[in-house]
Amino acid sequence: MHFVDAKGILNKNNGFYGMNIYRGCSHGCIYCDGRSDCYQLKHRFEDIEVKQNAPELLDKALKSKRKKCMIGTGYISDPYLHCEEEIKLTRRCLEVILKNEFGLAIQTKSDRILRDIDLLEKINKTAKCVVQMTLTTYDDELCKIIEPNVCNTKRRIEVLEQMRERGIPTIVWLSPILPFINDTEDNIKSILEGCVRAGVKGVLNFGMGVTLRDGDREYFYEALDKHFPGMKERYIKTYGNAYELLSPNTEELEALLHQTCKENGILSNPDDCFKYMNDLPEKYKQLSLFD
Repeated sequence: MHFVDAKGILNKNNGFYGMNIYRGCSHGCIYCDGRSDCYQLKHRFEDIEVKQNAPELLDKALKSKRKKCMIGTGYISDPYLHCEEEIKLTRRCLEVILKNEFGLAIQTKSDRILRDIDLLEKINKTAKCVVQMTLTTYDDELCKIIEPNVCNTKRRIEVLEQMRERGIPTIVWLSPILPFINDTEDNIKSILEGCVRAGVKGVLNFGMGVTLRDGDREYFYEALDKHFPGMKERYIKTYGNAYELLSPNTEELEALLHQTCKENGILSNPDDCFKYMNDLPEKYKQLSLFD
């Protein structure tokens, strides 16, 4: 872990402002896109870069904006890494968002987010808060292999349930789904049943598969050799050097996803999910206070 003073904190993309408080990750997920060369990380991925002046930069940036909007975090680096327990940089940024009455769309795999549920609830009452949780693998033993240094899927579903109890809306990222590993009907069905129990607002999926770029491809294949002997060769034979690796079960699994969501009033179209997450209606504050 090392500390830096960042020059800026917010990035704008299609009218949506996002930030990464950390760079790198300690969760050890074997498929992590954040390892990709395209992100131009100058240090070892596990050597977490801490943007120690993030709260000050964020406060300055939000004060300069004429219109309130949603602020997103967690899309490249998880805001609830192990070091957050002591550093509490994410919590300080949430306090800034709350003080300035902006909205928040936050994504994680970690149950450490429960530490800040008080702030998330307050943000949801003064503006809007959407908590997003990544779910990939329901089987505990398989989950430990694929996502070794983070809580299992069942625990993450419990987090979603606690958010629901506080009136905080949630979105699930059902991604990635690894061909020949967790691309089974039982896995997807179990995760979706958990989403229904937790009353999630939407389930995001961009295809039942995984994407591989230079940088993360090598790490992923090393993990396959270690945990799934012969699987790397199967991937190479099936997909070559493709960027998008879709499961042969894609059609059936996507049908299961959309049917389950339709039956339970859950958003499953990515555009609809993003519209919900990115939209901060002017009357949201009043609606949330008097619901």
